[in-house]
Amino acid sequence: MATTTRMLCFVLVMILMGSCCSAKIYKVGDSEGWRAKKGGTYYEWTKRKEFQVGDSLMFDGNANDVTQVNSRLEYRFCNSHSPKAVYNTGHDVVTLTEPGYHFFITSNHSQCVAGQKLVVFVVHDHPTIPPPPRKILPFGKDYKVGDSNEWRVPEESDFYSKWSEEKQFHVGDNLLFYYNDQVDDVLEISSDLEFKSCDTTSPVAVHNGGQDLISLTQPGIRYFITSKIGHCEAGLKLRVVVRPRTRSVPKKMQLSPFDRLIKWLHDSFRPLPHH
Repeated sequence: MATTTRMLCFVLVMILMGSCCSAKIYKVGDSEGWRAKKGGTYYEWTKRKEFQVGDSLMFDGNANDVTQVNSRLEYRFCNSHSPKAVYNTGHDVVTLTEPGYHFFITSNHSQCVAGQKLVVFVVHDHPTIPPPPRKILPFGKDYKVGDSNEWRVPEESDFYSKWSEEKQFHVGDNLLFYYNDQVDDVLEISSDLEFKSCDTTSPVAVHNGGQDLISLTQPGIRYFITSKIGHCEAGLKLRVVVRPRTRSVPKKMQLSPFDRLIKWLHDSFRPLPHH
């Protein structure tokens, strides 16, 4: 009994250590640290990172504080009057404890307007237990829209049309839109006519976080454009055809050579029934 208890404790400690060690610490701004950005916000720093629950942000910078705000509106207008939290040691570590958007600015309004603000999108937990095999529970794929080009005005107007045609989207898949939220947004519209004319007057949904995850929950055609004048006309629009997800039929179990030998011996030497 004591040995079993010790073994269970050991396994529990290993699981906890695995979940702890899998989390990452990101130094905001890398070598530049937490300061006003001449080129705008921290979009360039965040766009190639995937933040997960349990990760931490390390803010290094003595000039200004770190103010966590509650909404995109407060973030956009540098409103620090009702903060969620304030960090002002000059060396602050903030752990991302839940999925979704997290908004950080500085209470120095002029510096915030100059670009000292950060939004991160936390996608999911670090797994401590391996996920089920794909054949048992098929997960959808994540498609980063535009791949390395991301969501921006393309050099060729048919870029996103070609990008979409090369792929097969199914129910359960996700679209990841990465873009500069100071320059573009994502509007979902409902018809081919609106898509062709870049009509932004009646969108189904509006996304403007800079890192947007959109799930494809049912078959059909989905249309995405931007509301920024001239950008949709220049080719910043996407049409995807979502197919139903077909259920894979399990293949007949294949026996190993050894198992086939055992089966043959069993069948060959089976006693005959008495009449």
